[in-house]
Amino acid sequence: MTDVIARRGYRGESNEEAIEAIHNELDGLWEDASFVPDLDRMTFATAVIEAAANIVQHALPVAEKPVEIDVDICVRPNRLVARVSAFNAREPFAEDMQASMPDADAESGRGLALIEALVTTVTFEREDGTNTWILTRNT
Repeated sequence: MTDVIARRGYRGESNEEAIEAIHNELDGLWEDASFVPDLDRMTFATAVIEAAANIVQHALPVAEKPVEIDVDICVRPNRLVARVSAFNAREPFAEDMQASMPDADAESGRGLALIEALVTTVTFEREDGTNTWILTRNT
């Protein structure tokens, strides 16, 4: 497995404060990995925040426990990787994940398509009440 050069993370209640904390973790990551090009930083950070915001806005609890968000972000040689997870969450969709842009006048529904446009790969895993999006961007 490729060496991790820098790593940051966050875990907490899925709310607006989590988004600010994740922004701060990303800022710290770029300080630790200042060699990452600005374009890669910007696009990857946007994808990570979009995935986290999607959890905050849309994830529903599977039981009485609230949804928790966990973000693990690392810099590897030639690759940025983020695991964005929603613990204690219902499965977000019943059918295959389809990323497409909605009509121009739609007010939502662009998140997954935006994420896919910003990173190299997006995968989804569901295990034991946890939804995890794995975002990678080759640098």
